[in-house]
Amino acid sequence: MRHRKPKGGIPLAIELPLKGSRQLIPPDEQTWTGAKKKKKKGFFHELITNRILFLMLLPALIFFLLNAYFPMIGVYYAFTQFDFNSSLFNAPFVGLRNFEFLWKSGTLLRLTLNTIGYNLAFIFLGNVLAIVCAILLSELRIKWFKKLTQSIMFLPYFVSFVILSVIVYNVFNYENGFLNTLLAQFGADPVDVYNKPVVWIFLIILFYLWKNLGYSMVIYLASITGISEEYYEAAKIDGAHIFQRIWYITVPMLKSTFVVLLLFSLGSIMKGQFDLFYQLIGNNGVLYNTTDILDTYVFRSLKVTFDIGMATAAGLYQSLFGFVLIMTVNYIIRKINDDYALF
Repeated sequence: MRHRKPKGGIPLAIELPLKGSRQLIPPDEQTWTGAKKKKKKGFFHELITNRILFLMLLPALIFFLLNAYFPMIGVYYAFTQFDFNSSLFNAPFVGLRNFEFLWKSGTLLRLTLNTIGYNLAFIFLGNVLAIVCAILLSELRIKWFKKLTQSIMFLPYFVSFVILSVIVYNVFNYENGFLNTLLAQFGADPVDVYNKPVVWIFLIILFYLWKNLGYSMVIYLASITGISEEYYEAAKIDGAHIFQRIWYITVPMLKSTFVVLLLFSLGSIMKGQFDLFYQLIGNNGVLYNTTDILDTYVFRSLKVTFDIGMATAAGLYQSLFGFVLIMTVNYIIRKINDDYALF
């Protein structure tokens, strides 16, 4: 086998000796043949070659195996009537009876609507307000005021839900709360907020936005900082005012960030903000119709009624519904624009 070379010395083809003839392989086929040979190397070859990288991944793999995959054995509880006097696999098998009870009692539908409804409000209101605040902050030219405002808005993110529950209780307590004390000063009747379920729909959304708006705003603010100033300078030369620059440059540039954050949020849309709901509502049964979500129901089933089978059934439904939802949304986005899809 030998190379044919032109005047420049670059091989044009490889001559393979055959019986009575010669076969010429063009350079493109030579590259394809080499790539084909490389593909034959399997997983074990890759494991040996990159053993240091795989070794670095080992702690993460062990973590997920112990905390995410091995506990999946407990899914079997969802199909049993668990009794504490028996072991896991000795509990009476009841099939889909736990799911049937949740559905016929209306509990499953109510929990699903509450969980999805709150999360949709958190996602869209949170992202829209975060984009608006990030744009407003990016347009500020006084640096010290910009940094001070950003720090003040970001500070509530570090406040724990326990402290938030104490603040809320001291504001809305019927007897000695700040709200009723203030109303008494003006001669108005006190308001029992903890007996008004509809009011808590807006209060929960409000407190969630207060706590998480600053964190989301920082993400969008970082994306705005990455936009080249040349776009804005060219728009100024063309006579675009500030609102046109925001609408035609800043907002389109934030689309990719918004889509990625939206996908991540939709992936956990069936997972409610347990700390927020449990700390603010607690065991107040009057508010359950409007504030009870899947997470709080599962926790209460385990803590109060000790119904492990029902709690596991609700948790399994929550996981499967979320999985189907994220796969569906990702498929639709991949069909629209493949660059924005997660996988």
